[in-house]
Amino acid sequence: MKKQKLFAVAMAAAMTLSMAACGGETQTNNETTSTPAPTATTAPTATPVPTQAPVADPTATPVPEPQNVTIEGASVNFEDGNMGFVAAYMQHATSADVELSIVDFNGSKALQVTNLNGKVPFVAIDATSLLGANVANVAGVELVMGISHPDGSFNAVAGKIMTWDNDNKKEVEIADWSVYMAKKNPKVTKVDFTNSFSADVSNIVMFSLKEDNGAAKAGNATMYIDDIRFYDKDGNTITADTTVAFVEPEGFSGGGADYSNLYLVQNAVEFPGFATSAGAWAQAGFDMPQEIIDALVPGSVVEISYKSDDGAMWVVMPGAAVGWSRVADGGKSYTNNSKNVCQVTYEQIAAVCGEDKSTWGTTMQCEGSSNWEVYSVKVGTAVNRVDAAAAVEFDGFTASAGAWTQAGFDMPQTIIDALVPGSVIEIDYSSEDGAMWIVMPGAAVGWSRVGDGGKALCAGGKCYVTYEQIAAVCGEDKSTWGATLQCEGSSAWEVYGLRVGTKAEFPVLNSFVQFPDFAASAGAWTQAGFDMPQEIIDALVPGSVVEIAYTSEDGAMWLVMPGAAVGWSRVGDGGKALCENGICYVTYEQIAAVCGEDKSTWGATMQCEGSSAWEVYSVRVGQTPAKAE
Repeated sequence: MKKQKLFAVAMAAAMTLSMAACGGETQTNNETTSTPAPTATTAPTATPVPTQAPVADPTATPVPEPQNVTIEGASVNFEDGNMGFVAAYMQHATSADVELSIVDFNGSKALQVTNLNGKVPFVAIDATSLLGANVANVAGVELVMGISHPDGSFNAVAGKIMTWDNDNKKEVEIADWSVYMAKKNPKVTKVDFTNSFSADVSNIVMFSLKEDNGAAKAGNATMYIDDIRFYDKDGNTITADTTVAFVEPEGFSGGGADYSNLYLVQNAVEFPGFATSAGAWAQAGFDMPQEIIDALVPGSVVEISYKSDDGAMWVVMPGAAVGWSRVADGGKSYTNNSKNVCQVTYEQIAAVCGEDKSTWGTTMQCEGSSNWEVYSVKVGTAVNRVDAAAAVEFDGFTASAGAWTQAGFDMPQTIIDALVPGSVIEIDYSSEDGAMWIVMPGAAVGWSRVGDGGKALCAGGKCYVTYEQIAAVCGEDKSTWGATLQCEGSSAWEVYGLRVGTKAEFPVLNSFVQFPDFAASAGAWTQAGFDMPQEIIDALVPGSVVEIAYTSEDGAMWLVMPGAAVGWSRVGDGGKALCENGICYVTYEQIAAVCGEDKSTWGATMQCEGSSAWEVYSVRVGQTPAKAE
């Protein structure tokens, strides 16, 4: 069987909550109570949160034998055992493991999607690779969808059908699918596309299993896909080549979850059952269990996985002693560029509700300025993401081993030279439990583990161990560390590459100010930009960061201040700007170091530049957290 990782939004509740806008009805725990809109002089009255009403379950019936449902002349029927054109989707904030395989189902071969950890499984079909130039003729798709549960019972499920948006690099929901009746399992689902596919871009059809009525009592549902028929505007089947491989469009995997502008969250505690939705300016939430209250300590962060029409999301504390309180509204929550994960810090809550968390009330709610849905909430320790800048590659470092087994290589001189104070080892890896660290077997102090026990910073398929961590274990004199560097994990693991570079921290940003209409492109070593409007000048303060969304042939990007009083100036060139996944960051401090502390001497114009052909889509200025928010 073929196992793939999938980063996805957490499982939504089986019954959608109905919410009214703020000033009408406020809903908590599936019950609705009247709450007045907050004003300058009055705030809503805190309402006790009742026990959640049980969801009606008409399903728990023995599953019948699968019905022999087929689609004649399907483009793909999986009878040849090929599934190379199928991939797991990995772009969401919370991860789900899925196992993809071809099995017998419904009297034929089918694609089986097994949910391994209870999150939301996503699977993607590469229509461009399957159909070639004929993909431009696609007017719709129909397919057979089936489900099963581990205990043999039938329980209703529902999910979404999506396509990939190449411009915005995200999935777009286009239809629902469901299997609600045992006697109609499996079931044919048909979707007409309002916009035709195009032959010159990636065309991906995606499926998620989002609502599973049996998950709590019967185990996670398994999804089956069979007899996929792509058809043209006349209803004719389009022939597919099933020997092809899935070709990822740009941004499809994104290295895992999108944590741009966010902290990493370590030692996270899940808020159990926090899945809810509401309309604009309406709140919904739940009583905080003790483990969430205990996790809310200085330096912690509330992380919300969600979607909303306008991308906004924040927290409401309706029972706070200071009165009904919004926290981090108005763009002050830390939100990733995908606008599907946001974070609210302990310090932000304390700034509004007081330092004593016993006065915060028992209830935590979410709210947005447009229709919204929350999939999960967790609380954990906030840690800045890091990167190895100007890294030196450890050539040939690929290895794998079982749990608690080490493998590695002698360090070349280039790696030894790169290991200096302020440097970091970056490991590209996978492991069954996510853990990874290094071992220095020849250290003078003796065989030594470094970064084990969760001390190495691991996320998104990368793990980081700092020079300082090695020195703390093996001593300040690196000549005593021994010649060999190994990797190890507490489960089966594989390392794909290792490098050493300067430790750089990604900024955590909120309160963005957009540089209007900043879109430009140019060739290598060519600058283009615009005069800065007053709102951008005002936003450029100590602790602020210029965020550039861009592409370039070699990945490089930086700023030019052509009118600076000190003279025409590059800022962030030579790898000093921190760039990742199409986003580049240049700090106020970097500009001030080149152009001077007085920003009135920086000149009126901001430009972008790269060492290869480049294109910039937008520029904005965000603020980093203050020491006391």
